[in-house]
Amino acid sequence: MSKVGLFYGTDTGNTERVADMIKDKIGADICEVHDIATASAGDFAKYDKIILGQPTWYYGELQSSWDDFWDDFKGIDFTGKTVACFGLGDQADYSEYFLDAMGLMHDIAIENGAVPAGYTSTDGFEFDESKAITEDEEFFVGLGIDEDQQPELTAGRIDEWVDQIKEEMEI
Repeated sequence: MSKVGLFYGTDTGNTERVADMIKDKIGADICEVHDIATASAGDFAKYDKIILGQPTWYYGELQSSWDDFWDDFKGIDFTGKTVACFGLGDQADYSEYFLDAMGLMHDIAIENGAVPAGYTSTDGFEFDESKAITEDEEFFVGLGIDEDQQPELTAGRIDEWVDQIKEEMEI
C-alpha cells in the first residue's frame, strides 16, 4: 500500500491538531505528516496521494508558512497524483473569506495536474463568500473545519471525510 503525504501549515496549532487527527484516522503507518515550514518541493514527489491543509487568516490570507512556500508550491507537478484538501476558517467573523486559502491551494494543485478528492457539502455552514466552493456552491473543494464557531463538529467531520477519501484515494 502506498503512503499518503499530508502537508499542513499552522500558526496557532489548530491545523496541526486537525492534521494529527486525520493521520490517526488514516493510520500512522500509512500517513506521513509534514509541516510545510520544513518541507521542500521535492517532498511532494514521494507520494501519489497527497493531503494539503491550512487555515485562512484574516481577510483571505495564506497561513505564514504556506505564504513563504507559495512560489515553490506553484511549481510542483501534481500530474497523476490524487489530492485532497482541508482548511480551517471562521465562518462568522470572516464570513466573506471563509476557507479561501483552501480554495487557493486546491486550484494550484488542479492547475498543476492533480486529480481532486474529498469534496464535502457546504450544508451546516453559514458564510457569505468563499474561494473554496464549487461553481454550483453546493460543495467545498475539501474538508471545511471551523474551530472557532463549531469545534464540537470537528471530530465527526474528520471521521466522515477520512472514510470518504480512503475510498476515493483507494487507501
